[in-house]
Amino acid sequence: MLNFSAARIYLCLDPTDMRKSFDTLAALVREHLQGDPQSGTWFVFRGKQGNRLKILYWNTHGYALWYTRLEQGTFRFPAIDEQQASVTISAADLAMLLDGVDLASVRRGKRYRRGA
Repeated sequence: MLNFSAARIYLCLDPTDMRKSFDTLAALVREHLQGDPQSGTWFVFRGKQGNRLKILYWNTHGYALWYTRLEQGTFRFPAIDEQQASVTISAADLAMLLDGVDLASVRRGKRYRRGA
């Protein structure tokens, strides 16, 4: 079962070969996303057709990989900026993405955010 209380969630904006597994995805995180796959951060990858999605994360004892395929429709990732390899999203955004919501169409109310 997925626990959406992950500290950080990154979407890899480039399409990913869904045949890749734990170690190859971890290498992709290190080399392409400049991240640490053992940090507990969730890394979300989407297939070329947009109907498959993998989430790689490090749990207490090793890597965990969650994989899903849609029978209809696609997962709508944000528009690709050629300078950006990934984008950070919240757990609420991930839940909406998995439920088929286009994040570009979401209107958010004004909320306080502490500076970085």
